[in-house]
Amino acid sequence: MLDNLTQRLSKVVKTLRGQARLSEDNIQESMREVRMALLEADVALPVVKDFIARVREKALGQEVIGSLTPGQALVGVVHDELRALMGGAHEGLNLAAQPPVVVLMAGLQGAGKTTTTGKLARLLREAQKKKVLVVSTDIYRPAAIEQLKTVAAQAGVDFFPSETSSRPVDIALAALDFARKHHHEVLIVDTAGRLAIDTVMMEEIRALHAAVAPIETLFVVDAMLGQDAVNTARAFNEALPLTGIVLTKLDGDARGGAALSVRHVTGKPLKFAGVGEKLDGLEPFHPDRMASRILGMGDILGLVEDARRRVDEEQAIEFAQKLKSGKGFDLNDFKAQIGQMRKMGGIASMIEKLPGQIGQAASKLQGGVEEKAIGRVVGIIDAMTPLERANPGIIKASRKRRVAAGAGVTVQDVNRLLNQFEQTQKMMKQFARGGMGKMMRAMKGMMGGIPGLR
Repeated sequence: MLDNLTQRLSKVVKTLRGQARLSEDNIQESMREVRMALLEADVALPVVKDFIARVREKALGQEVIGSLTPGQALVGVVHDELRALMGGAHEGLNLAAQPPVVVLMAGLQGAGKTTTTGKLARLLREAQKKKVLVVSTDIYRPAAIEQLKTVAAQAGVDFFPSETSSRPVDIALAALDFARKHHHEVLIVDTAGRLAIDTVMMEEIRALHAAVAPIETLFVVDAMLGQDAVNTARAFNEALPLTGIVLTKLDGDARGGAALSVRHVTGKPLKFAGVGEKLDGLEPFHPDRMASRILGMGDILGLVEDARRRVDEEQAIEFAQKLKSGKGFDLNDFKAQIGQMRKMGGIASMIEKLPGQIGQAASKLQGGVEEKAIGRVVGIIDAMTPLERANPGIIKASRKRRVAAGAGVTVQDVNRLLNQFEQTQKMMKQFARGGMGKMMRAMKGMMGGIPGLR
């Protein structure tokens, strides 16, 4: 997301190298680059004007302190203003109320409300150990009720059944009564969406809001809508007392301007970001971390949290022991580590949270290439016998042909995988001997080793 803005800001920093201080002239040129980048990222024009004015005011005449260069000083100002633009600090859900706490989901059709309802329910169940009930009041689209039922089962939360013949308010009140009687701590109400904002829709959701008195009213908006996302958010904010916003599809082709505009336009905090289709693809939105990622500083804290949440601890300990000894690492372990990476969103998801030029490499892994390439690697390993996976050295010409035929790939693909595995083994040995520098160079070479990621 916002790759173009990141690249332009990097260019600004390079341009300011060698300058003694931030002046009117060099700031004006830099702000022109930032303005163009923000507009191309689909940030609303009033937001851009306000942002540029604040950055110019704070940066103008700022002395370069200590080891800071003018570029670094400007980046510091831009980082602070980006963070303020997106809300300053993370604001979570307000669950400090008499249970069941009601969360009302609002938004247009296709924004991802139903999926986000399931994601949020799963997050509350797993991260906060809450007993969650979900209900659909979308009587206009029968598939929506069945979809939520399926999603609830996958998320491991309770589902309250509803019929298309019932009134949305009656469904919500019945679900609330059920939640009270069965000691649910949170009730999430999924509402009907429309292709566009209309009077009937707004009247219905106002009635729902009045009936169930939600503690949280979340507006779910598709980040790919761009300027329309801002206009829609403004309309919903005028109709409902929104408490927060959920931006979906931030991992897609969105230019990301909605993330920088919605908070400014509505005054409501961005509470969550949807970053994948799977039910674990919902993250708390941290303005400071997003500002760091936009400026190429990465999001190491986010990466660590992903690892804690998704990585198998026992498997990680076993791998760490092999890493320490430098022995016993075979293709079964190699496949297991690929599985762990997939749980964390894949290589691209991990790399884009790393700082600097390493993170920029993620753009090369877009378009589904990464998943296809990794799937091919797994297929090759699966085509091997247990003996071959444990002892890759025995895989010679005839075995390579058999494995290639079994995996539906070429012998060259099998050779490429075996070469990559050898590089990984060498990297493990370097790490076991304490050679971190050599290991990092080995890792750099590995990135081109996976078939399809060259």
